Order: sequence, then structure tokens, then C-alpha cells
Amino acid sequence: MGEPHKALGTPLCISLPQGLAAGAKVELGIRFSCSPASTALQFLDPAQTAGGQQPYLFTQCQAIHARSLVPCQDTPAVKSSYSAAVRVPAGLTALMSAVPCDGPPQLPGGSTAQEGVPHLPAAAGNTTTSSSSSSSSRVFYFLQKVPVPSYLIALAVGELESRELSDRSRVWSEPSVVEAAAYEFADTAKFLETGEALAGPYVWGRYDLLLLPPSFPYGGMENPCLTFVTPTLLAGDRSLTNVVAHEELTNVVAHEIAHSWSGNLVTNASWEHFWLNEGWTVFLERKIVGRLQGEASLQFYAAQGAASVADEGEASLQFYAAQGAASLADEVARLGKDHNFTRLVPDLSAGEDPDDAFSRVPYEKGFAFLYYLQELVGGPAAFEPFMAAYLQAFAFKTVDSSQFRAFFSQHFASNPAVASINWETWLHAPGMPPVANSYDTSLASAAYELAVKWHTADVMGIGADAPAGAGPADIQGWSSAQMVAFLDKLGELRSLTPLAASMSRQLEKRYSLDAAKNCEIRCAWYKLAIEAGDEAVYPGVVELLSSQGRMKYLRPLYRALYKSKSGRPVALQTFEAVSDRYHPIAKKMVAADLQLRQ
Repeated sequence: MGEPHKALGTPLCISLPQGLAAGAKVELGIRFSCSPASTALQFLDPAQTAGGQQPYLFTQCQAIHARSLVPCQDTPAVKSSYSAAVRVPAGLTALMSAVPCDGPPQLPGGSTAQEGVPHLPAAAGNTTTSSSSSSSSRVFYFLQKVPVPSYLIALAVGELESRELSDRSRVWSEPSVVEAAAYEFADTAKFLETGEALAGPYVWGRYDLLLLPPSFPYGGMENPCLTFVTPTLLAGDRSLTNVVAHEELTNVVAHEIAHSWSGNLVTNASWEHFWLNEGWTVFLERKIVGRLQGEASLQFYAAQGAASVADEGEASLQFYAAQGAASLADEVARLGKDHNFTRLVPDLSAGEDPDDAFSRVPYEKGFAFLYYLQELVGGPAAFEPFMAAYLQAFAFKTVDSSQFRAFFSQHFASNPAVASINWETWLHAPGMPPVANSYDTSLASAAYELAVKWHTADVMGIGADAPAGAGPADIQGWSSAQMVAFLDKLGELRSLTPLAASMSRQLEKRYSLDAAKNCEIRCAWYKLAIEAGDEAVYPGVVELLSSQGRMKYLRPLYRALYKSKSGRPVALQTFEAVSDRYHPIAKKMVAADLQLRQ
């Protein structure tokens, strides 16, 4: 074992036999155990689950936590297939980021993947047979034939049931919420088919989803064959998942399905080039959403004699692109315009923890770059064939930014506009993108106009009457996305001078914001109200921070509370009371936001 590193862990160095020729194969067996304190693992007591009867376990290996779960070359530059045998207590079900097998899977060369390490003697005290189940335990077998990086190894164990969604998809969850999960994700096949039309064949066999307990720290995790998703998506009306209903906010499913190509099939060679995973995935996600919304609106717009399917899909993409640009500006302002982590390719050469670099920057600045390139070379008609060609050229491989640049330049060698691209600034300069894309904000215009009305009603932030005629009719028929756009825009307008607390209460009185159930609306509303000094929202904020562990909501709300004189004690007391329910990654990141030592 080598010297431990604070962020990177302790290296395991293994000397290979001398005289091996290039290309020679070596069989290596390692018997190991990992600690319950492994940062990749979260063990839940029965009381922390929906059913309340059985314990639960799930993993989160991205970015560099697989090394705390299994000995591996824990870098996205290394891809490998894997098989697994997982023994669990009877009554529980094991799932992995692989295809389940009825028995020990067949491996290349004719051997089978039995339980245990075949060429090592059984561990002392291990009396289980290699492949049998008993009354007290069960063995589940898995095979992932497609090479994957270590951060995509995933395991979940719990009291689980499934419902079929299509011939290649099912949703898994605890029994008490499985029907609700099946309802919310009923349109998964449409996302998958649209992704294939844009990016090429889906190579992973199955696309299943696992709805996790509330402590899962992300909206989704793109584990191959088994996407992990947050229970905060269970809105009851498909408002966060179903683009056909025009209620899409984050499109977690579209995003995670897009990862089947950008990220899982074509993988960033190192975490410095994370934008090649996430920028491409946001770009493809918005393409998927645009096509589905256009398809759903075909009859209406045909009857009106207005937009074509493609036009409506593009309008949807423009709306979400504009919202993304606003969130990028907020993130750059928070980090600082000269901060290393605002670069598309940040410098992590000093051994920085990739988790610390995680932000909206690789997602939204990456998307902005790709959208800029698309418009530069002639729009979607020219760029979408390039996208498909890029994904197929680097399929099953890793890629860095220089390779992407070379492939793009070669593909568009005959296009004179390519010469104007300032690659160095786009890729390596900190701050906002060097070119500000122009997005059509027509779908957000009503939300923006209402935000301006509330802003101008109390420019000085000292309290005033609500805008004349303001009331529930202002937002009648709005999607949740439009409501969030309104609240975020108002927050942007009030960035220098917050609303008065009395104005915050008037907002709530007219739009019943305290009663909102949608987590996206709640988070946007609470941020605005906290900054206004509106302590009436504190009970709702504490409830949201206590009932789920998704960092998208935890971190901005804790930050807002911490910046507030009256909110700081609330933030610290709440974190002390509930942080043990959070995933280790979320706990670490929130503690940093609150300037606490961990």
C-alpha cells in the first residue's frame, strides 16, 4: 500500500511477474472487504425506507468512490466488462448496473462466474456454497458485457418489486411506491426510442429504473442497464417526467437515457474533461425533449396553421437552453468569474477531488459550447449528423477535449466558419462563455413579464403594495417550469436588493406558494423568500431539508440559510439534526457549504 492522499485515497500497488510480453493476459485475484464507512455505500435502517420493515443498501461511485467499494483502476480512462455474484439475506433483492442472469453467467473462454474468487481458497469462516441459495440467503448473478468505467459499477439491495414498462424496460422500487413509480415513468420507452433516432442503437440490452429512498443525493445516476432516480420525481402528475404533458422541469429520465450514449458509451477520458459527458448529455437531452414535445403538439399546431413539429421542438429546446444559461450565470457568480472550476476543462493536476469541482458549469457551459458550434456550422441539419458520427466513432472508448476538437475540425473541414472558433478560450478560460448564444425566450415571456411587475412594485425593497390586479389568474394554466422561471427571474432581478419580507408574504398570498408540493417550485420559492428575510417559510424549508437528500435542493437552500442572519442558526441546527440521513457525498458537500469541518 502506498501513502494515503486526503482526496484520492491509498494506492494499492501490485507487482506483475517479470518477462511478460506486451498483450499478455494476467489473472489476478484479490480478496477484500470494505468498511461500512465506504464513501460509495449508504446503508439505511428499516425506519429510513418506505416500507419500514427491511434494511436497504445502495452505492454511488461517481466520481472516484468505486475505489472505496472494490479494488480497481478507478479512472474513467479504464473500461472493463464485469460479472458479479451477490449474496443477500432472504427476502431482499439485489440489482446491479448489469443484466441479471438466472445462474452463474458464461464468461469468455467458457468458464462461469461463480460466487467467490475461483483460484483463491475460501476465506476463513465462509461456509456458504459457491452458487446455492438457502433459507437464510439468496444469490443473484449479473453480467455486464459492455466495457464500463469503474464509476458506473452500481449495486442496490432492498425489499424491491418491479413493474414492466416495455419489452426492455421495467421500474423497480419498494412495494409501497411501485405503482406510483410505474405511473410516473410510463413514457420511458418514448424517451429511449427518440434517443436511438438521434444517437444510434441502444447497446445495453435493458433499460430499467430504480426509484431509490429519499437520501439519494442526485436527481438520477446513469448506471448502465439500471438508472437510479430520486423519489422527488413522484409528483403524482408526471409533471417532472412527462414532456408530452408540457410539465417537464429537469427531465431526469431524458437526461439519464441520453447518458446511454454520451458518458456511458463515449466516456470522458478524465474528470478534467467532464463536460464531454455532461455538456453532450444536456444537449442530447434537450434534443429528445424537443422532439417529443413537437410530436405531442402536432395536431394542435396543425389545426392552428402555425408551427411544424420541428419548430415546436426547437422552441422547447430554446426555452430550456435559456433557463440553463441563467443557471450558468448564477453558478459562475457564486464560484467567481476567475475560479478554476468555471473552466470547461479545469485543472485538477494537484489532486483535487472531482466532487469539489462538481457544478452546473460542465453541464450548461458545455451545452452552450455545443449549441454555439451547431449554429456556427449551419444549425441542426448540419450538426445532428455530426453528433451521431461522433458518438459512433468513439463508442466503447474514452475521449478528451483535444480528440473532440480534432474530430470536429476534420468533420467540418470544408466549412470556413470553423476557423473563427476560439478553442483555447472556450475550453480553458474561466468565467462565462466567450460568445453569448441568443435563445428564443418566447415560451418564458409571461413568466419574465410577471417577474418584472413584482420587481418594479418594490424596487427599493422596503415594502409596497402588490402589482395592481395581481392574483391567481396570473399563473392559471402555467406549467411548473414556467412557475420556476418566474421565481428564478424575480430572484435574478432582486440580486442586489432582496424583496421585503412583506412582499414575499404578498406573493404567497396571491399564488399559494407555501402550499406547493412540487420540489422544484418549493426550492425556487424558498430561496427567494429566505433572501427576503421571510421567516414564515422556515418550517417548510426545514421539512424539505429533512425529508430528502437530493443535493440539487439541499445545497442552495443551506447556502441561502447560511447567508441569512436569522437563517444561519436554522441551517446549522437542521444539519446537525438530520445530516446522518444524508448520503456521505451530500453530507460532505453541505458541510463545506456551511464551513464545517468533517
